[in-house]
Order: sequence, then structure tokens, then C-alpha cells
Amino acid sequence: MARLFVAREEADGEYRVAATPETVERLVDKGIEVVVARGAGEHAGWSDEAYTAVGATLGDDGALGDADIVVAVAPPSLEVASAMRRGAVLISFLAPHRQPQVTAALATAGVSALAMELVPRISRAQSIDALSSQANLSGYRAVIVAAYHLDKYFPLFMTAAGTIRPATIVVLGAGVAGLQAVATAKRLGAIVKVSDIREAAKAEVASLGASFIDVPDAEDLTDAGGYAKEVGEDFLTRQRAALTDAISSAHAVIATAQIPLRPAPRLVTAEMIAAMPAGAVLVDLAAADGGNCELTDPARIVESDGVTIIPGQDFPSAMPRESSALYARNITSFLDLIVGEDGSVAVNRDDEVVDGALATHDGQIVHDRVRTLVEERGGD
Repeated sequence: MARLFVAREEADGEYRVAATPETVERLVDKGIEVVVARGAGEHAGWSDEAYTAVGATLGDDGALGDADIVVAVAPPSLEVASAMRRGAVLISFLAPHRQPQVTAALATAGVSALAMELVPRISRAQSIDALSSQANLSGYRAVIVAAYHLDKYFPLFMTAAGTIRPATIVVLGAGVAGLQAVATAKRLGAIVKVSDIREAAKAEVASLGASFIDVPDAEDLTDAGGYAKEVGEDFLTRQRAALTDAISSAHAVIATAQIPLRPAPRLVTAEMIAAMPAGAVLVDLAAADGGNCELTDPARIVESDGVTIIPGQDFPSAMPRESSALYARNITSFLDLIVGEDGSVAVNRDDEVVDGALATHDGQIVHDRVRTLVEERGGD
């Protein structure tokens, strides 16, 4: 029987949990022994008793060394990586571009690390795609936060005292977070404009009733996984020029442009912020990877030229019950690929989903991009 340990998140501001009573019950029914760290679900609204009621047992960090599988949300600490037994499987976000030493430590410890941000964007992996499930929440919350901070209505209002024009919102990036931001802003009655470098994004944006901001002489910059490619400074210069007019008249900007395992593209300059109307808001969901705005500070809200710049990298954690429920289902779907009906655990590298997400295995960093990042950042 496979033994699975649900870690308690220790990172500052991380309130999600990788398993809920709903998913634990499914795992127990599958024949998996589930050990939940004491207090793991408290921030998301689930007591220890809620887990034991569905068949889990409670444990502490000492249970790490006995686990065949460890599931978590945030990348592990160096201490956790070192405490896992050789041959164990870790499923979590890994962020090797930000924490290369942890990835190297996992390889040294002989842990098979499956990184949730590396899950291939293919149809059979949709139920495992945690980037999408969490980005959906981020896009929604970004608009709600912007509406709260903005000193203006989003919708058109016609009153006896006069007409209030609707707010204009610019969304940077039309991935999952961006499209959810578009849909939410439209539901609130705003005028929405969107910028993206992928050709397929135009039709998606139009279907939601928003307008598209074209970049002169643009080519389709979609990579093989469906994400946006990393672009050069020449393209970014042309993109910023196209964005300048739109942003200068925008009451709110929702910045969502990100490239997996890479710094976020810098799209909004200080000059563009200075040109925005007083009282405007920018919400930067890419803050953890450097931000789409050069004035973004991931640790605090910044006020510049009358514009409020809000980091949004922790938005899923600000809705921990909903985000945990979705993430835990992603994890459970992933476990279906590595835990057999007899309870055995196997990392099948012939499975394109498993192999695509596998960062470390058999004492090595086996993912080419991850290996390059760790070497570049001195993690080995």
C-alpha cells in the first residue's frame, strides 16, 4: 500500500493545502494510506478532525521520511527536500528558476519531483493542470481587487444627476488568468481591451466581447505547449509602443503575462504609469517573476503618480478554500497516473504527462529546461 503525506505549507502567505477531505476520501478508497500533517488544512477551513473522519491519520514532519509520495503546494524547503527518503515522489510546484538549490537538493536526495508547472498542455492532462485552475482564481480576484481600489464605477450609469461613463480596463495576456479577468470585467460592465502575442488569443478575446490591441508587424509567438514564447527586446519595444495609448486612457490594468520558468516580460514602464489617469490601478499577477510593470514590488502596494500598483502573486492563496479544492483535485488526477490498482508507485517515463512534468529522478535533474536553469543559477 502506498503511503502519502500531505504537507503543511510553511511559506509566508501560503494558506492552501494539497489535499481536502473530499480528495482524501477518494485516495483512501483507492487503497492509499494518507497521513496529513497536523493543521495542514486549518487556513483553508478544514480541521484535523475533518481529515480523520474520512480515513486519514495525522502526523508531523517526521512522517516525511516514511512517505512514498509527498504532496504540497509551494516548493519544499531545503530541509524538507533532504528529509524525504530516496525513491520517494514529490508532487508540488517547484519554481526551479527561483529556487534552483531546492531542485538540486531533490536530485541529490534521489527524489522523483513532479512539478505542477511543467504539466504538458495537452487534452488528457487538463484535469491535472494546476496552473490553469489557480490562474482562473487569480484572474477573477484581480478584477475584484481592482474594482475595490478604483475610485470609479466599472459599469455605465445613467442617473438624474448625469451619466457616468464605464471604466476602461486593459488586460495584458490572454491566457487563463487574462481571459477570466476579461470575463469578470465584462460582467461588471467595463470596456475591456486586451494585449497578447499569440494569434489564437484574438478569437478568444473577441468571443468575450473585448477588443484586441494589435502590435505592428507581429508574428504568432505561441510555443509548442500553447504558452507564449519568450520574446526579444525589439518586439517588446513595439509592444510597449502599441500599449502606451491604451494604458494612458485605462482606469485599471490587469497584468497577467507570464512565461513558465522565465522572468515575466516587462510591459509597463514608469512613463506609462505616469500617463494613466489619477486614481487608476494596476494589478500585477506576474509579480513573483519580476512583474509586468517595472514599478511592481512583490512585497507591498506601491503608489506612483496617483496610480496604485498591487502585486497579485498570492491571490489564489487569498481564496484558500476554493483554490485548495481545485488544486487537490489536480493532485488526485495526477496520482491516478503513478499509483497502480495494487497500491504500487511507479514513475512511468513512457507516459508523456508524467515525463513532461518530471524534474528530478534517479539522482539527476532529468528535465532539460530545468537542468539548464539550475546550472545557470548555480544551484548544483
